Amino acid sequence: MILNIKHVTEYAFEDAHPYGLQQLRLTPKNRPGQTVLDWDLEVTGANIETVFTDHHANTVTLLSFEAGTEKIGINAHGRVETEDLAGVTGKHSGFVPEWLFKRSTSLTRAGANVRSLAKGLKDEYESEVPLLHALSERILEAVPYKIGATESRTTADEAIEKGEGVCQDHAHIFVAAARSLGFPARYVSGYLLLDEQENQDATHAWAEALVSGIGWIGFDVSNGICPDARYVRVATGLDYQDAAPVTGLRFGTGSEAIKVEIQVQQQ
Repeated sequence: MILNIKHVTEYAFEDAHPYGLQQLRLTPKNRPGQTVLDWDLEVTGANIETVFTDHHANTVTLLSFEAGTEKIGINAHGRVETEDLAGVTGKHSGFVPEWLFKRSTSLTRAGANVRSLAKGLKDEYESEVPLLHALSERILEAVPYKIGATESRTTADEAIEKGEGVCQDHAHIFVAAARSLGFPARYVSGYLLLDEQENQDATHAWAEALVSGIGWIGFDVSNGICPDARYVRVATGLDYQDAAPVTGLRFGTGSEAIKVEIQVQQQ
């Protein structure tokens, strides 16, 4: 399957800022199950300072903008060829050792709610893959999908407490719970081809766990499946902060307005 993707982000600042920096993780990975056929990143209102590969093997583009900047436009677009590997992305590789993916973060700490949700799974399932599927089902049952119930800083435990959340929350809960069960686990951000819907207002997120003898396997809790040919992996990390499409800082006061438009189409 070949997917055409267009991701446009526009920033409008209330007041001009003296200086700012942004990190973009908007370039898909070449990995088992997906090949980037072509990809471009166009920026207006800011300067591309450098492009580098971070410790999670994400392609990161560093932008800067200077005094007087009122608007920034970011247009990432291209084609990615994908295949259905039942969520399996292969053996562990890269700069980061496996054990690092057992480390919790502020967003993925396995607190009382996470531990309670994962309780008993190891006694109930001897095989690792069925256990992880059962974990995914438990999460969606405990935290049904609902937009607006949480925010980007909501932790895994807080999302369970609220009883509602989005794909980011589901991924954080899965990562936290899987780590508490002894699995290396990571957060994934990317794109998803939706049925009969080309236009979207946000990227998608899911999780991956490292299973002995198989490798990394993806679990999309929000949709109750392992990623297939409709999914495009862009960035991975310990949590959302490592894999967010755009992060940064700016000096000065005043608010900003952000507009995001995403299109994912099958060629």
